[in-house]
Amino acid sequence: NSNFDKIPFHVYFSYKDILGFAILLALLALLSTFAPNLLGDPDNFTPANPLVTPPHIKPEWYFLFAYAILRSIPNKLGGVLALLFSIMILLLMPFLHTSNQRTL
Repeated sequence: NSNFDKIPFHVYFSYKDILGFAILLALLALLSTFAPNLLGDPDNFTPANPLVTPPHIKPEWYFLFAYAILRSIPNKLGGVLALLFSIMILLLMPFLHTSNQRTL
């Protein structure tokens, strides 16, 4: 039988892969145990300041009116109500057009 003369390489490759995975897992466990801050983001360690928008948040141009309204009114509820009313005005504008003249 020709299968008798064949060398089973699969076992050696499996042991090699399992050993490599175990070494990698052990190194990752050592790194996360003894130096947990080594791979961390330095922005996570800055103290929070609620008055300043974090640098990773980039405001979009189409939200500028909302930012301006919310920042200009110191009361949170008042700012939210002013923002809602400004959106309501924008939604009601087409219905308030009462002119009979249709031009560009």
